[in-house]
Amino acid sequence: MGEETRADDEARSKMEITEVIYRYCRAVDRMDRALAATLFHEGATADYGPTYSGSAEGLLDNLWKNHARLLGHSHQVTNILIEVDGDRAGSESYAFGTLWDRTAEGVLVVLTAHGRYLDRWSRRDGRWAIDHRRFVYDLVYPSTPSVVPEAIDAPLARLALRRDPGDTAARRDGSDPSYEVLGPH
Repeated sequence: MGEETRADDEARSKMEITEVIYRYCRAVDRMDRALAATLFHEGATADYGPTYSGSAEGLLDNLWKNHARLLGHSHQVTNILIEVDGDRAGSESYAFGTLWDRTAEGVLVVLTAHGRYLDRWSRRDGRWAIDHRRFVYDLVYPSTPSVVPEAIDAPLARLALRRDPGDTAARRDGSDPSYEVLGPH
């Protein structure tokens, strides 16, 4: 393989891996289990420190059970660094997750987690997927949002107070508007 071809393959591999990292956030936020399952190779493992350690399939079971009870959640990734070595790769991605729910008393509670996905990858039959994911928690903090009383009449403030998922276009399933432009993968 010539030097230019090797560089092209590395660039293409990095792009493909980045797409998988982004799809993970989409899969979790849309509660698209079928999409999430495509992101890991068969036999993949995951280590989320104090919250989970085991198979990737078990991780997804855990995430789906815990996220389904929430009012909503949003995950993002940034600062993606990838090192490719042929059909193997390693990556570090900074991740941010915001989860919201109501207490039994009706108080909206927001939990924000900052951390990093440390992934080991392989390309099998031309497809990059995760062999092992380790999530390192850098910062986790709860907060209770407050709304300034005079802002309560503003539409977004009313939405924040009620946080009824039906009041927005966002959905945690295949009826989310993103499927109109991206479709399932």
